[in-house]
Amino acid sequence: MSPMSELRPRWLSEEERAAWLALLSTTTLLPGALEGPLQQAAKLSLFDYNVLAMLSEASSRTLPMSELAARTSASLSRLSHVVKKLQGRGLVERATHADDARVTAATITAVGAELIRDLAPLHVETVRGLVFDQLDRRDVADLARIGRKIVRGMDAGHWILRTPAP
Repeated sequence: MSPMSELRPRWLSEEERAAWLALLSTTTLLPGALEGPLQQAAKLSLFDYNVLAMLSEASSRTLPMSELAARTSASLSRLSHVVKKLQGRGLVERATHADDARVTAATITAVGAELIRDLAPLHVETVRGLVFDQLDRRDVADLARIGRKIVRGMDAGHWILRTPAP
């Protein structure tokens, strides 16, 4: 007998099913809708953009690869592949971390920082048009609160939980 045959499912209520389908549809549709303008403007994937954005927001524009992986919700192998690609485009550099030779760090280059500065208005306007223009202030607060709860249930140490909620 398999472990799955022993499960006693707690079926979703109609309200839970509606909420789940809305969340699933959002998580399915949103990445592609956000990526399209980035691909068209700069041949960047949404993940590429997030890597560059996280580096641009870091002090010294540098993060250890492990921290960058956490901030982009990526495995180190996926991140390493993407950083290598971005490095080939002159947008990122990799080097041994200044404080610990065992750590590899990624740094956004001046060219990468300029690209992010140029793309940020487009990206923010896309995010605003797809998400925030549909919501009122209470919805935004609810979205942040609910999102943090869901993230905490999957990863209690996730980096967004290290910053206080607004």
